Amino acid sequence: MIYLSSFRFSDKTVSNPNVYPYNVFADKTENVLVFNTPITILYGNNASGKSTMLNIMANRLQLEGQEYATSNQYGRVAYFTQFVDECGYTLGETDDGRPLRRLPKKSRYIKSEDILYEIKKIQQEQVLQDGYVYEHIRRGMPKEQRAHFEQSWETMQQLENLKFAQEKYSNGETTLQMLDDYIEPDALYLLDEPEVSLSPANQTALAEKLNQMARFLCCQFIISTHSPFMLGTLRAKIYNLDVGELAEAKWTELENVRYFYEFFERHRGEFMD
Repeated sequence: MIYLSSFRFSDKTVSNPNVYPYNVFADKTENVLVFNTPITILYGNNASGKSTMLNIMANRLQLEGQEYATSNQYGRVAYFTQFVDECGYTLGETDDGRPLRRLPKKSRYIKSEDILYEIKKIQQEQVLQDGYVYEHIRRGMPKEQRAHFEQSWETMQQLENLKFAQEKYSNGETTLQMLDDYIEPDALYLLDEPEVSLSPANQTALAEKLNQMARFLCCQFIISTHSPFMLGTLRAKIYNLDVGELAEAKWTELENVRYFYEFFERHRGEFMD
């Protein structure tokens, strides 16, 4: 299902070429993204503007998770809001061909920071739980009570929670579980580098999960990433933001992917031993 059909970024200019977010689009010869597949990837290296694009889209579409940005060093003009207001978009169609009037209310913008925050909460939980017994001892718990306390049902539950949190954090399940919790059928989702903190195996698993959600849950995804494992697994249209125009590209043509390929080609002999 295609909920967002296209998005047009502002092509206006301001007197100061360094003003954010106008400076992000200064070298782009085109300003329209067309979404004709359930999954679209915004590929680019650091500073390519892919996260900025997603946030501008989230603000213009008024999605949950949007973040306001400012350029206070250039005066009192709200350049970010001004830029967002200058952008436009078109919605898709219903299954029977009627134009959509609005995006599904469940649509949202999920940032890499959101994922890192969830991981941080788990880390904090580990620290708190790890000190659970120690804190009771520090407060003067009698020696004869310690063995009973450490073997009590309450303490065992706390330690079991700690074990679960450690496993959840160490194997990357936080991101996968977060998607299960946040993503509902029939909605648009903007995902900013959702593979953050994941191993290559879990990045591939994440991409497969997104493929299934797009196919069976009728979700539309617009994803920023430069992960070769995500790029090679997602069944998606890819925009390469590292070039001047908003050009569509094959994943095997992208610089980051080619670097991996050439690196392993140079070491091919070591894998043959």
